[in-house]
Amino acid sequence: MAATLPAIHALYFLTLLERWHIDARALLEELGLSREALAQPGARIDIPMVERLFARGTELTGESALGFYLGWQMRISAHGFLGFAAMTSATTRAALQVAVRFAPTHTDALTLELEEGPEFTSLIFRERADLGTAREIIISALMVGIWQIGISLTGQQLVGDADVAFSEPAGYAHFKHLLPSPIRFARPDHRLTFLSGVLDLPLLLADPAAQQLAREQCERDLEAVRANHSLSDRVKRLLVGENDQFRSIHEVARALFMSDRTLKRKLMSEGTSYFELLDTARKERALSLVKSNDLTLEQVAERVGYSELSNFTRAFRRWTGTTPKRYRT
Repeated sequence: MAATLPAIHALYFLTLLERWHIDARALLEELGLSREALAQPGARIDIPMVERLFARGTELTGESALGFYLGWQMRISAHGFLGFAAMTSATTRAALQVAVRFAPTHTDALTLELEEGPEFTSLIFRERADLGTAREIIISALMVGIWQIGISLTGQQLVGDADVAFSEPAGYAHFKHLLPSPIRFARPDHRLTFLSGVLDLPLLLADPAAQQLAREQCERDLEAVRANHSLSDRVKRLLVGENDQFRSIHEVARALFMSDRTLKRKLMSEGTSYFELLDTARKERALSLVKSNDLTLEQVAERVGYSELSNFTRAFRRWTGTTPKRYRT
């Protein structure tokens, strides 16, 4: 099953396209979508359809950096109860902790991590699915949008650094002067980094009673998401640990509060194994990294967990029937 994003973001994208006088209704019909279906509470849209929508929007507008436009018009209300729980939190730290914990209720394509240090803190965006051609727009919009939301919730002009793992898009130069600091491209991961003191900033809309109600609903939504996912799905989400490294079976089992033996037995009952899931995750990451052209094949092999390029090449041939070099070409 393909990963999904909330359909409300597709509606925001269609509204954005109207600035270029694009007929949103005709585009929806072309893609077999409807505004009414996208507007339904809880509606989702899978990544392949997001790719088609974004690719067609880029083609019709001739604008290669639509992600920046989309991020600037993002509102916290687009994130439902998660957004409401974040905006009514007492501090920036509390709001970010809410976002990290309940991100799975919003999408299974991305997760968030908060890496707090004595001087600097980073909000890291982890890809849990292949975002394909929609990657640049999704990540750009999310990072710009969260930054804009942070400014509106704190009432302060926040500054910091932004890193993304993809190459600089053609239209970035048009927006560079509008951002609080330049974006650094082709980095190891996607992250926003800022002074740790920002975490203690109070939020303008803090409301303890409202926050508790919203958080309770988020907890119910999170339990529903977990109940609807198999153990295999949970293992997939846990495979990637700190520093973007794949976790061992022991580390995954510990995170699930079970023994290695129990994890093996339960996965076997679902017709799979840790090593099959790991192999699939490595394949998905390898295909994404090889396509990106940002890394050498030796660097790709290391990112996927192979210390020798020859071993990676054999695995890649098993996955695709060809070599990484030929696949990239």
